[in-house]
Amino acid sequence: MLQIDSLHQAYGGSHILRGLSFTVETGKVTTLLGRNGVGKTTLLKALMGLVPTRSGSITFDGRDITALAPHDRVRAGIGYVPQGREIFPRLTVEENLLMGLATQKSGTRIPERIFDMFPVLRQMLHRRGGDLSGGQQQQLAIGRALAMGPKLLILDEPTEGIQPSIIKDIERAIRTLAQSGEMAILLVEQYYDFAESLADQYLLMERGEFIMRGSGETMPSDGVREALAV
Repeated sequence: MLQIDSLHQAYGGSHILRGLSFTVETGKVTTLLGRNGVGKTTLLKALMGLVPTRSGSITFDGRDITALAPHDRVRAGIGYVPQGREIFPRLTVEENLLMGLATQKSGTRIPERIFDMFPVLRQMLHRRGGDLSGGQQQQLAIGRALAMGPKLLILDEPTEGIQPSIIKDIERAIRTLAQSGEMAILLVEQYYDFAESLADQYLLMERGEFIMRGSGETMPSDGVREALAV
């Protein structure tokens, strides 16, 4: 679904991403791990067209999108849940979810499966987004991205600052989405246990490069937890 070839990105004189190449497959969770400041969020912003790339290519669903505008990438089928959630705090839960339908035909309804995955969103449909807890806001941000029916779902540290019970809900939702075979999932995460539980394949980043990669099943034997702690 997504193929990255020799991607480089730089801010001024700082070379942030250094020749990254990888693929994200439909029906699987690709987990990107790394400590703060190694380039994970910059990579996601490059994939979304929010920052320009210096060189390399981004191919999505067989189409080169390297030079495509962010809104056109969303229209093509990429759903993005940014770090920090970035919901609209003054809009209601329903209005936030309707924002996720901006690329769909007029009159498209909010998919029921969003409420099946996150029942609290139905209960709080008319509450303002800013009145929700951090975990509920994260569920709302994921629901908003799912409303468009993405072919690729990108999640940037969805467990950050979230209570354990909601982390379990989010884990179940991601696993259900991957197993449905409808979409590819790229998950950026620092919480090792959460990443390992979901990963079909993993990528470990350090200073803008991948220093380890492999199957999710081999993460313990590959020493990924130990590498993250160094």
